Amino acid sequence: MNDRCNRGSARRCRPAGIAGFTMIEVLITLIVLALGLIGVIGLQARGQQAELESYQRGQALALLQDMVDRINTNRAGAHSLSYVTSSPVGGGGTLVACSGSGATYDLCDWGNELNGAAESASGAACDTTSGQGCVGAMLGARGCVAYDNTTELTDSTGVAEPGTGIYTVTVAWQGLAPTAAPPSNLTCGQNLYPAGGTANDAYRRVVMATLRIGNLNSP
Repeated sequence: MNDRCNRGSARRCRPAGIAGFTMIEVLITLIVLALGLIGVIGLQARGQQAELESYQRGQALALLQDMVDRINTNRAGAHSLSYVTSSPVGGGGTLVACSGSGATYDLCDWGNELNGAAESASGAACDTTSGQGCVGAMLGARGCVAYDNTTELTDSTGVAEPGTGIYTVTVAWQGLAPTAAPPSNLTCGQNLYPAGGTANDAYRRVVMATLRIGNLNSP
């Protein structure tokens, strides 16, 4: 060991091949690691959002098909336009005890399903009085049934047959983030989302189906 090393500190006498990290290098590493973790957390949040959006769409399609099946089953009620709604069905709130039969009962029961009666929360029962524990629907789920009398079929004499036009069944709900707004002709739930805030149709999600009930007794 030379005289300079003897007079200097131990740090100055380290072999040339031994090196460590400076405080600046450690801080830079921590910052890069933190940014990476923030990105992972954000990606996880977006994944959960996409999963919930997919779940809501699946529920909406099931409720949409439910009403299509009800109309197909009750052809007499369909021909008398008993399924046409003047305002959206559902939208939250307490469930109701449905009575009657035919289209009246179907629309009432469909409204309960849109309010969550289709499924109950884990470990709880769906309370048909208060709506507590009823989770089988989407956020602000609403349903509409419209009828276009300009599309009615005609018999062999050219006379239009009532009730043979096209039904449009629509289910609307609130999404978690704004996207492209649905077409303006699909008015079910329009200007009702987000709930409790300024209306923004970009939050509205819509699925729809059309059907026609033919008249088998037509001449």
